[in-house]
Amino acid sequence: MQLPPFLSPVLRVLRSFYFLSAVGFVVWMAVFDSNDLGKQYDMYHKWRELRAEKEYYEANIESVKKERAELLSSPALLEKFAREKYLMKRPGEDVFVLVPKETDN
Repeated sequence: MQLPPFLSPVLRVLRSFYFLSAVGFVVWMAVFDSNDLGKQYDMYHKWRELRAEKEYYEANIESVKKERAELLSSPALLEKFAREKYLMKRPGEDVFVLVPKETDN
């Protein structure tokens, strides 16, 4: 069986040592290597999650810094914050915490 003349150079390239070595290398790196495509995909998604967390925490840091500056500027605000957040009280005072009743559905 005689091959068409335009296929002869293509088959010669496909059978060359360098082409086969390159294909073998690509298959090895994509499938068998310790940093294969699946691991790269997982690492990329983890990286995106960590970037989102970083942005969230940076935004929180700014709000906490602002809140801290307000609290340290006024003793009345500091006392209000301590009473509301940490349920602190003065000696001789009683603190009542009201918790809403949960309804059973």
